[in-house]
Amino acid sequence: MTSVTAVTGNTQAAAESQGSQARASNMVNYDTFLQILVTQMKNQDPTEPMDASQYVSQLASFSNVEQSIQINNKLEVLLAASVVSQVDSIVGRTITSADGSVSGTVSQVKIGATGLVAILDSGAELPVTTGTVIGE
Repeated sequence: MTSVTAVTGNTQAAAESQGSQARASNMVNYDTFLQILVTQMKNQDPTEPMDASQYVSQLASFSNVEQSIQINNKLEVLLAASVVSQVDSIVGRTITSADGSVSGTVSQVKIGATGLVAILDSGAELPVTTGTVIGE
């Protein structure tokens, strides 16, 4: 059961790290957008200035994109938490690959980029994918 705790801590740390990196990335993009907007204002033709409603529209559009990115980051954290809850239900159970070629009792679970990977008592690694059978 200790392997579940270790995996849980690592997953949460990874999810928080990804979230902070994404927030930093968003700030760079937001700052870049503001710099472009200011440059656009400085270089516009004074005899034909841009309509203020166009600026507001651009800011609103960018705000929507920024909020969508933040929602995606939060969904990724939720997905990571969901994966962690699945880990506890798999350890100690019998698992068989979709094609039936690999089978055994799960001793540990590793969370990879593609999802859960069950490590069997024999040392074999089995990705938990569609068609994988988990028994008692």
